[in-house]
Amino acid sequence: MNERESLDRRRLLRRIGFAGAALALPSSAKPGREEPEEEVAPAEDLMREHGVLNRVLLIYEECLRRLREKPSDVPPRSFAAAARIIRTFIEDYHERLEEDHLFPRFEKARRQVDLVRTLREQHRAGRVLTDGMLHLATETGFRSPADRERLREGVVRFIRMYRPHEAREDTVLFPAFRGIVSKHEYASLGEDFEKKEHELFGKEGFEGIVAKVAAIEKELGIYDLVKFTPSSAS
Repeated sequence: MNERESLDRRRLLRRIGFAGAALALPSSAKPGREEPEEEVAPAEDLMREHGVLNRVLLIYEECLRRLREKPSDVPPRSFAAAARIIRTFIEDYHERLEEDHLFPRFEKARRQVDLVRTLREQHRAGRVLTDGMLHLATETGFRSPADRERLREGVVRFIRMYRPHEAREDTVLFPAFRGIVSKHEYASLGEDFEKKEHELFGKEGFEGIVAKVAAIEKELGIYDLVKFTPSSAS
């Protein structure tokens, strides 16, 4: 290889190296600087909060099973902790977001008005049921057969209402929400939701609530997802 060919080869290798380095970096990234965390969209935020609701409903279902089979296997503190998550995170935070920011916009747009009316009524009914659960979820309440039955009835009614409630919001209301607000308003609401979450639940926010739910699941022995896998047919 002569000197001219060697020089051309080195230039080509340098260009390939620069191009590879450019491809390895995100288009907006700069060396030594972390990418900002992506904002969670309002509908996605509300749906993941429904994930918390569903995990608590699974806790409720496990407690129902134990109340039927062996009431002494239901730790009152575990049930009470689950009910407090429903009260603070779902009813006082998640549902307030819906009532303050989603429902009025649907009503103003004259969209899904009947659905919104039903959802709001179910929020009120859910809070009444949670009041009863919190009142009965004590050592004294669990020792009373009459109180245990009242608690069981309240839990059954709560689950029966909230399974279709959250499913209808996830499949009808939340997907339609983006179509009744501007792109700017939609993004701004996402920021407002995030700010409110951290005001109420500290810097851990959603992740901190999930950790509390997981702790209750572990106490009840239902945290390991593998346990829910059906055994292979023989």
